[in-house]
Amino acid sequence: MSKALVIIDVQKGMWGHPDYPPYDGDGVVARIADLIARARAMKAPVMYVQHHAEGEPNHPLQPGKPGFPFHDAIAPRPGDDVTVKHKSSAFHGTDLDAKLKARGIDHLVVTGMQSEYCVDSTIRGAVERGYQVTLVADAHSTGDTRVARAKDIVAIQNDTMAWDFATVVPAAEVTF
Repeated sequence: MSKALVIIDVQKGMWGHPDYPPYDGDGVVARIADLIARARAMKAPVMYVQHHAEGEPNHPLQPGKPGFPFHDAIAPRPGDDVTVKHKSSAFHGTDLDAKLKARGIDHLVVTGMQSEYCVDSTIRGAVERGYQVTLVADAHSTGDTRVARAKDIVAIQNDTMAWDFATVVPAAEVTF
């Protein structure tokens, strides 16, 4: 089994709105940074996914806007793989699947933003394509919504994904 670490949409714009801070944002970024170091030490690929809000000129996740780059603490190194997406799933309309298959990857370790959108959609897309998935329980996040607290959304995603989609473990238990 060959694993890759997948980091979804951990972009500066996700931390830029004072009314919508990510739950445990600093802790999530610290755990992702640790996972990156551990994956690199084991020579596991680190795959970055970056959201481009195409067709939404005022959205912070637009190329050239301050919110588009990755969070400084987990930013890719030169030569790292970056897949730019325009929809919620990292597989929709991208070449991520082809890149993973070309590397012989069959197991994804998933982290990132936003738990109930892009993380969820990417996991479901990965399972549909035959990948095994580990969702890192404490390395994905979102912000509060009008109807649910971010902490609860993260917990619901961990529970939902554990049913049929992913093995759900804390970052400390992830191996590469």
